[in-house]
Amino acid sequence: MDLAYIPSPSTGVIHLGPIPLRGYAFCIILGVFVAVWLGNKRWIARGGTAGTVADIAVWAVPFGLVGGRLYHVITDYQLYFSEGEDWVDAFKIWEGGLGIWGAIAFGAVGAWIGCRRRGIPLPAYADAIAPGIALAQAIGRWGNWFNQELYGRPTDLPWALKITESANREAGLYHPTFLYESLWCVGVALLVIWADRRFKLGHGRAFALYVAAYCAGRVWIEYMRVDEAHHILGLRLNVWTAIVVFLLAVVYLVVSARVRPGREETVEPRSRKAVDTAGETDDSEDAAKTGADEDAGADAKADGADAEDADPAGTDSGNAGTEAENAGSGNGAGSAAKG
Repeated sequence: MDLAYIPSPSTGVIHLGPIPLRGYAFCIILGVFVAVWLGNKRWIARGGTAGTVADIAVWAVPFGLVGGRLYHVITDYQLYFSEGEDWVDAFKIWEGGLGIWGAIAFGAVGAWIGCRRRGIPLPAYADAIAPGIALAQAIGRWGNWFNQELYGRPTDLPWALKITESANREAGLYHPTFLYESLWCVGVALLVIWADRRFKLGHGRAFALYVAAYCAGRVWIEYMRVDEAHHILGLRLNVWTAIVVFLLAVVYLVVSARVRPGREETVEPRSRKAVDTAGETDDSEDAAKTGADEDAGADAKADGADAEDADPAGTDSGNAGTEAENAGSGNGAGSAAKG
């Protein structure tokens, strides 16, 4: 008797009247929202303007969804193009099936287009959005829980995932690899945020750290999965992909730190222009104030000069009165001597 396990939803869709709300799609949308929200906060902290991350995401998200679906369909083509399968199912993205490798690659193309239109360096944007992408993956993995897919080997652990029987799966208790990856992605996001604050990562190194850390976890998580996949030299295709991408990310970290140390001083030309304009306005106000003070000083000086010009007349009058008094005294003395 199983005392503890993680139950699976009885259905992956909830109907709100005539509108179906699918758990997989909801998790993807919520993940995108969180990524844009956190990326916007980090972008503003780097000196960018509010709304820029969302504007570029308008390009990056659709490209990412198309890339993720293409990677899944190409690497698991037998699910859609083999005998007895319906190729139209390849377009049913709401039923699950997004490859993170294709999503990141195509999403980067979309982000590059958006950054180019705004005159923004792509590496700086990637650094700002990196932890948000990790959190989006953490949330998006719960879509696999709704669809009862991508679980691991059978287990009797207390946190085992209970899978119900269907045409494509066997009922039982399995490793909840979706949960393992979700928790790992949360840890990756926290790692990138900490490292970025501690070492002031720039020029795409925060994004490279996210890629390397995610790949390190994806290797052992992918190794546990039991869903159908192509193998090369005894390893699943996604394991090889994670190893190669991990090595590329580490190489970029090392080379970038030597070639372009430090962090970008300006990430968005528009925000820099706004700062310069504000500075020019302050200078103009200071100049106007200084000029007004100088004019007031000149007026005061002029008034003082006029007062000085008036004083000599009063002085001459005083001198004249003094001379008159002296003259009277002299005449009096002369009269006294004559008598």
